[in-house]
Amino acid sequence: MGGWNYFNYFTEIEEYFWKKRGAHLLVSPLDWAIMEAWQKAGVPLEAVLKGIDSAFESYQRSRRGAGKPLKSLAYCTDAVLEAAEEQQEAATGGGPKKASASREPFSREELKKFFAKNAAQLEEAAANKFAAQSALAGRLREIAGALETNAVLLDSPGALDLEDLERRLTTLDEKIHALLIGYAPEELLLKIRRAMDGQLSQYRRRMKAEQLAMVEKQYMQKQLLEEFGLPRLSLYYFS
Repeated sequence: MGGWNYFNYFTEIEEYFWKKRGAHLLVSPLDWAIMEAWQKAGVPLEAVLKGIDSAFESYQRSRRGAGKPLKSLAYCTDAVLEAAEEQQEAATGGGPKKASASREPFSREELKKFFAKNAAQLEEAAANKFAAQSALAGRLREIAGALETNAVLLDSPGALDLEDLERRLTTLDEKIHALLIGYAPEELLLKIRRAMDGQLSQYRRRMKAEQLAMVEKQYMQKQLLEEFGLPRLSLYYFS
């Protein structure tokens, strides 16, 4: 994870895309899903920014770029993956890099508050929104308890193993997503999928099947969490 220099991964990409596009507009749900797919795939921040540069250059040379702004990060997907592959190839054979000593990127006290806020949000949802679904409410309470248990790790002496902590939080995020997929009404899932298909229609040809599946998963996850008012637990959402 590059020494956890990417805890502001989404913000960096969002602001860079705004700058390139020349307009400070809200990033769409599709764009968020694409950024999350890159993060899940381990695409380095530098590769994303380089890919965005390359995509804008290509777009401006094309007929579509004549007087029309590039609207979505979806246009950048191929270029970002190419940049990531180039960076990986360049790193291969370059020898192991020495880990640089640096301060922890997070305040442990602020991180404890982040964990406590998310645990409280899960407990509140279990007690109110999902009170009638006792099994689901119980699972959310279990996840809140696991989150509180992970918070204890913040009191351990020595440097934090942030990569391991992120793995734990990602596992809990995946459990929440699985619960919501199983619980959400069919009509809600269809509504989200129709909206997603509408946004993706003009970009599907630009994405490989594996990448498309990841984007679709992240889009669904984000929309379900917003629908039911549940938090993202990953450190990438800590601010």
